[in-house]
Amino acid sequence: MEIIGLGWLGTRTKHASELAEFYGTVLGLPLTHHSPGFWVVDLPDGRNVEVFSDDYEGKEHFDTGPVAGFAVRDLPAAVAELRAKGVELLGEPGPTWQHFRGPDGNVYELVAVA
Repeated sequence: MEIIGLGWLGTRTKHASELAEFYGTVLGLPLTHHSPGFWVVDLPDGRNVEVFSDDYEGKEHFDTGPVAGFAVRDLPAAVAELRAKGVELLGEPGPTWQHFRGPDGNVYELVAVA
């Protein structure tokens, strides 16, 4: 597997609106999407950071803190490699991502990039 960089970062927190405001006001990152309990801010390189409220459905497995997404060019091959090495995969792969649990108990992901 070839990790080519950090491809995504997500956080599920009870302070989601404050964190999203901090990203925009303090860090100067533009808010590009907002829906109830979910915010997306863009990074200068075109990747993004997502913030989820603690009651946002579908991200309950984000229970250990921020989730770092490692960028890979070949997601299916990278997922197959994790599976072959006995890594705990969380849910089914999305169209461009796969969550997994590291040996430290934290949640991480692989994210496909072009």
